[in-house]
Parts: sequence; C-alpha cells; structure tokens
Amino acid sequence: MATRKAGSRLETEIERCRSECQWERIPELVKQLSAKLIANDDMAELLLGESKLEQYLKEHPLRQGASPRGPRPQLTEVRKHLTAALDRGNLKSEFLQESNLIMAKLDYVEGDYEAALRIYARVGLEDWPLTGVPPYRLRMAADAYATKGLCLEKLPISSSTSNLHVDREQDVITCYEKAGDIALLYLQEIERANRDAVLSRIPEHKSDRLISLQSASVVYDLLTIALGRRGQYEMLSECLERAMKFAFEEFHLWYQFALSLMAAGKSARAVKVLKECIRLKPDDATIPLLAAKLCMGSLHWLEEAEKFAKTVVDAGEKTSEFKAKGYLALGLTYSLQATDASLRGMQEVLQRKALLAFQRAHSLSPTDHQAAFYLALQLAISRQIPEALGYVRQALQLQGDDANSLHLLALLLSAQKHYHDALNIIDMALSEYPENFILLFSKVKLESLCRGPDEALLTCKHMLQIWKSCYNLTNPSDSGRGSSLLDRTIADRRQLNTITLPDFSDPETGSIHATSVAASRVEQALSEVASSLQSSAPKQGPLHPWMTLAQIWLHAAEVYIGIGKPAEATACTQEAANLFPMSHNVLYMRGQVAELRGNIDEARRWYEEALSISPTHVKSMQRLALILHQLGRYSLAEKILRDAVQVNSTAHEVWNGLGEVLQAQGNDAAATECFLTALELEASSPAVPFTIIPRVL
Repeated sequence: MATRKAGSRLETEIERCRSECQWERIPELVKQLSAKLIANDDMAELLLGESKLEQYLKEHPLRQGASPRGPRPQLTEVRKHLTAALDRGNLKSEFLQESNLIMAKLDYVEGDYEAALRIYARVGLEDWPLTGVPPYRLRMAADAYATKGLCLEKLPISSSTSNLHVDREQDVITCYEKAGDIALLYLQEIERANRDAVLSRIPEHKSDRLISLQSASVVYDLLTIALGRRGQYEMLSECLERAMKFAFEEFHLWYQFALSLMAAGKSARAVKVLKECIRLKPDDATIPLLAAKLCMGSLHWLEEAEKFAKTVVDAGEKTSEFKAKGYLALGLTYSLQATDASLRGMQEVLQRKALLAFQRAHSLSPTDHQAAFYLALQLAISRQIPEALGYVRQALQLQGDDANSLHLLALLLSAQKHYHDALNIIDMALSEYPENFILLFSKVKLESLCRGPDEALLTCKHMLQIWKSCYNLTNPSDSGRGSSLLDRTIADRRQLNTITLPDFSDPETGSIHATSVAASRVEQALSEVASSLQSSAPKQGPLHPWMTLAQIWLHAAEVYIGIGKPAEATACTQEAANLFPMSHNVLYMRGQVAELRGNIDEARRWYEEALSISPTHVKSMQRLALILHQLGRYSLAEKILRDAVQVNSTAHEVWNGLGEVLQAQGNDAAATECFLTALELEASSPAVPFTIIPRVL
C-alpha cells in the first residue's frame, strides 16, 4: 500500500515537472519510480526521451533562419528512447500519442519536415481533447501546432499536399492561431495551480517557497510573452498584480508588474511600483531613469522626475555609465519647469540650470545624439540661434535620420528667415516619417509663408487622409462635407501675413506643461458636457486621435483666415468644435473669425472664454489686449500684456502690442524699449515655436 502511494506521489510530481518544464528533474524521478508501475519501462523511455530533447533545446535554442541540426549524438539518444517506447506498443493510447508528438518535434529539429508532418497527420491533432487534461498536455498540443506551422513554412510548395500557395499560408496561420489559443489555456491552468503557493516565511518552508517562486516566475514570464504579443496589457497587469503574493523582496516580479502597468497606460501606479523596484535594486540606474521618463510624460510630475534624475546623477561610480542620461533627464525636468514657470525671473533661472545640465550630459557622452539635440533645443528656446545650429548639426552627424533633430534644424533656419531651406528640410524629414503630424503642422505654416495658401490647404487635406488611414476611426462629428472644404479653389493668391499656429504637442510623445494639463482637463470635462447636451455621438477610443483631427481643422481654418475667407474658416472651426467645443484653441479661432468679420465685441467674448479655460494662453491674451486697446481701455490692456510677457517673454507680438499701448498712454521711452525688444525677438522668431518639439527622455 505504501509503495502504491509513493508511486502515485512520484507520478504527480513527474506530471507537475512536465507542466512546468523542469526537465532536469525528470531523470531522477524516473529512477525513483518503481518498475512495477511502468509497463516494460515504456513510460520511462518516453519521459527520458522528452526530457533529453527539451534539455537539448534549452542548451541549444533554435535560431530564426538557422539551417537544420541534422542527427546529433544527443538527438540520436533521444530517438533511441522514443523508438523503444513506440516499437513495443505497450503504452496507453494517450501516451502513445505523446510519444508520436515528441518524435515529430525531433524530426523538425533534425530538419525532416515531411516526416514530422506525416506524424501530425497520423496522430490527428484536431481530435485531441483540451478539457479535463493535465496542463502538460495543453503545452504539448500548443507546441505541436506551432511546430506543424513551422514545418509547413519550411517546405517548398511543390512538396506540399496543397497545390495553392494561399491554402498553405492559411494552414500556417491556422496552426499559429490554435497554438496561441491553447498556450493561453495552458498558462491559465498553470496560474490556477500556483494559487496554492507556499507563502510562509518560516525557515522550514524555504525550499518549498523557492520552488513556488520559481514556478510562478516561469508561468508569468510565459504569460507576459503570450499576452504582450496580443497587446493585452490590461489583462497582463491584472495577472501580475495577483502574482504580488509571491513577490516579497523579489525584484523580477515587481519589475514585470511595473512594465505591464506602463504598457497598460497606468503611469501613476507604475511609478509607485518602480519606487519599490529602486528599493530592491538601488544600484540599477535604468529604473529611476524609467520612472523619470514616466513622470515627465502625461503625469507631468516634474518635481518627482527631478528627484529620480538626481538619484542617478548623485549615485557615484556605481552608475557612472548612466550619469550622462541622468543629467539629460535633469535638464529636461528643468526645461519643462521653465516652461511652466509664471515668473520671468524663475524661467531664466531654470533655463540656465537646464542648459548647464545638458552641457554636462554632452560632455560626458559626446557621441549621444540626444545630448547634442537637447542642448541645441535649449539654446534655441533661449534664442541663441547660431550656437543651437552648431549643436543640432552635431546631433545630425551622430543620427542623420532623427526626426526631432531635422525638425529643430528646420525651425532654426526659419528663425533666420530662410523659409525655403526650412521647408526643404521638413520635406526631407517627411520622406522618412510621412505620418508625423507635428512635422506636417510645421509644413502647413512654412508653405503658407513660401508657396501660398493653395499648397498649405493641400497639405491639410493630405493630413486628413493620413489621419483616416492611421486611426481608421469614424468621425462622430462628420458633417458630410469631409475634405471638400479644402477642395475649393482659392482664386485670391495674395501673399499671406505671418500666422501664429495653434498650440500643439503630441499627447503621446510630446512635452506639455502644467497649464496645458489643467486646461485640457477643464476642456475635456466641458466638452463632454457640451457634447451630451448636443446629443452628439461619443468619441471612441483614446483622445489623442481626435485631438490630432481637431488640430488639422484648426490649421486649415487659420490658412483661410490668412487669406480673408471667413465662411471657409468658420466651417473648419466648426469641425474642430464638434470634437472639442470647449477647447481654448477652438474658442481662440472663433475669436479670430469674428475679428475677420469685423465683430469686435463677439471676438472679445470668445477670447475671454478661451482665457477662462486656459488663463495663460498667450495668443488669446495678445488679441484681447489689442481689442481693449482699440476700445481705449489702455490700463487693462497693459496689465494683460504684462501678464503675457511673464508667461512667454519671447513672444514678439506681445512686446509690440505692449509698446503700442504704452505709446498710446504717452510713455514713449518705455514704448521704444518694448518696440526694440519686439524687433530683436522677431529677428530670431521661428515659424513655429521651438517648444512644439517633444521633450521626452
């Protein structure tokens, strides 16, 4: 009786090891298993053949595109075990099937694909039961379908049973789909089995606890691969959250959990989990850098990002190879903080600190194109154009096809009023990155200045086509006009005046600032209320595609405003308003259209509404002050313009407007100083603000 119980326990342990791919333990367990429990040792031959084949593949993994292995001493030994098990014919039917599947896998490894396919046809994979079976049989079934698909891919068409190439491809796809589906079933079964893990911390349970942890790590790694390939990051993060019961002081599971949260878009939780990873592995500089990157992104936790960056910078020799990246992260946080700062003095202090950090990063890593690029960008923001040109050329020598470096070079050339050269650079960048909307928005502005409104409107139409092909979404606000608004012939080819682009930064990759974050949240809430009142269809999926679409319509509206066509500008603005009715950019554009029509009071109301949502929107402040100036309200206009200068001290239109208001009040000396400042800034003003370029780690 005792022998039977011992045999049962060993069989259970063997089954578990096969399910969890612990092949190194199989030979010892086979030795322990009583010969009475194995018919003529056939089961032992099966187990030894399988374990030796899997151990061989673990030590000599197959590479993509590698030539077949052919017979090897280790593989010959595997074949002997399997042949012995199959020839005697004493195995039960299910174990006989398993032996055949292992033999087919051996044939695949040795390059005999036709033999493998013959075995799969004989076994009848489609008839294998997938419910109520041990987890290892699910693994074998998934493995068999994947191997069958690989065999079908390897064979030339002429030797296939199928005469049509399309049929062969469909067979391969079907095999891989079934393999993936069964693999998920297998991983779910293994995860369920691991719920009874040994969690006790007492010394007596240490070995069992280590086995539980090892099993859990293997399962969750496989689950990460399976779900990651299907983009199921939300489900993956939920599964890994359940794994946290294994994860006391275990870095690997914590780090996997953090990465899954990042991929699922749960940045705030990911940062908290990364803090635990930093505690567990304080010498790994990549973790605080990753946390800093998250904080600088959509979270906009710049103080937290600064702390993480300083962790890397202050770590000493242990992380010396990452110190340049640490200074790069520190410079980015200072640069973004400078954009946020509401006082001009604080902006200048932070810009100097950012410049010093970027210079340090560049000196530590002179071959890093990012260090040279961000140093150039910071110099450009500070309006040191010649110095910025030198460093951006260095960045392009290191990475000639970098989209951001090419974009910055174009903007620097536009700041020197070389608009045609700038447009040529943008076209060159778009030949490499045709779906980069930030580049396309800059192209619209430059085309308006160089080639006229027709070309700019054609680019807007092209952007609409790209948007449709990229996102494949249905515009809930589509009025039926579509891009026909942009198809109208523009008879008037008058030279365009300088037009200020609407604010835009890619919410997925671009840098944003605190006021934009607050404004966007207000806009989203108000737009949702407005949309519900209008009973319009809700926007599907993430906001980013719809924000991009709204910006396309606003750019088209701006071109129409520049050529004095209020009807077309109104139609384009309405398309954007249907998506985000309470966006400050949309309200600002409505004000522009009202001004074009001569409705000054209406324009004033639109600008005031825009500022109620985004109080630091400089263009709305400048236009509102201009209207107040026309109405003779000089003191209020002066206050608004001085506030605007504090927000953005490089806006030459604001300085010029302030000079006009001061001149109207009789303060000629101060007005002259403002005019000179405006002239100096206008001479180095790019076609599009430098801050449109993303600042991300």
